[in-house]
Amino acid sequence: MKKIKINEKEFEVIKDYKDAIEIEKIEELYTDYFDNYDYILGDWAYGKLRLKGFCDKTNKQNNKINSYDLIEEYIKKYCAYECKYFILKKCI
Repeated sequence: MKKIKINEKEFEVIKDYKDAIEIEKIEELYTDYFDNYDYILGDWAYGKLRLKGFCDKTNKQNNKINSYDLIEEYIKKYCAYECKYFILKKCI
C-alpha cells in the first residue's frame, strides 16, 4: 500500500478515487482535531475539499456517526455524486 505524510503524520492510502489526493490542500485543512480518528475521508465538491474523521470499532471515540463501518454510506449520502474522494488510514 502507498503511504503519504501529512503534517509529519504518516497515513496509508486506502482509496484515491479519481486522483483526489492533493497533499498541500489536505495539509491546509488537517489540524490536531483529526488526531483521534483512525481514518480520514476527503471529498471534493465545487472545487473545495472537505475532511471527515472516522474510527475503528476498537477506538473509544467510535460512535454511530463516525464508525468506519458507515463510510460507504456516508459517501453515498453526503458526498456529491461521483465526486473525487480519498480514504487515509493513520499509521501507528
